[in-house]
Amino acid sequence: MPISFSADNDPLAGDALQRHIAAAIAARPLQGRELDAWYLAVRALFKPVLLHSERVPDRPCLFVGNHSLFALDGMVISPLLARELGRAVRPLGDKFLWSNRTIGDTLIRLGAAMGHPEVCTALMEQGEDLLVFPGGAHEAVKPASAMYELQWKERYGFVRLAAAHGYTIMPFGIVGPDEFYDHWIESEELPNTPLGALLRRFGLLDGDTRTDMLPPIPRGSLGTLLPRPQRCFLGFGEPVDLAAYAGKTPTKAQQRKIRERVATEIETQLAELLRVREQRRREDGLLRRILTL
Repeated sequence: MPISFSADNDPLAGDALQRHIAAAIAARPLQGRELDAWYLAVRALFKPVLLHSERVPDRPCLFVGNHSLFALDGMVISPLLARELGRAVRPLGDKFLWSNRTIGDTLIRLGAAMGHPEVCTALMEQGEDLLVFPGGAHEAVKPASAMYELQWKERYGFVRLAAAHGYTIMPFGIVGPDEFYDHWIESEELPNTPLGALLRRFGLLDGDTRTDMLPPIPRGSLGTLLPRPQRCFLGFGEPVDLAAYAGKTPTKAQQRKIRERVATEIETQLAELLRVREQRRREDGLLRRILTL
């Protein structure tokens, strides 16, 4: 049975982390009819295109890419990698996602796990394919002006973990999910709007609230909350093999060099994918064009 954490408990407190690790190892990503249904829905809604899939090596990888608004990229990437490449990736998420039992149980059932070093270590020791977005929640609530920009700050944990286990980092870029929604109101503008005043009245905003961690107010297809059916393009960069570092911790200079290499591969893919999308816009039908206005 999936094991998660109640809303009034810290997901990392006591032996809860060990229970989470055991549940994550025991869980398996969706398969069979459930996966087929998910995959067919993604194909129909977003008509995804994969580029350079031949670059993905036949060994366990840490897939690293750019994060989209509201973290909706995972619902596109996971079924594509499973059905088209035969890779059952395990998405890693921020620990706050497991503070609610229902959400936590659902995420574990879908194959996701907490992005904690001990959890990653346990899954790497099992030879699992992992999926991580170093930008985390910060990148998932970015303003429209930062679309398709990496916002990794000073995060190097994914580099150290991949190196210690001799993993291959598989950089990728994804275009499309950042545009599932427009922004009615940007995060930094929200506190100074009538909606912001209402949220303060209910105690949901105060002077200490970080606007860079607030989500924008979204506008989906035709002004609704439904995502716009933007075509998605997923491209893989050159793999970064860290087998030579197995059992070691790279120096800070080495970590910086590895991270820069991964980021460059992702940014190269994003630039190419945006060009390819422009070249293929005529393939979109009239209904898709209307629904993505």
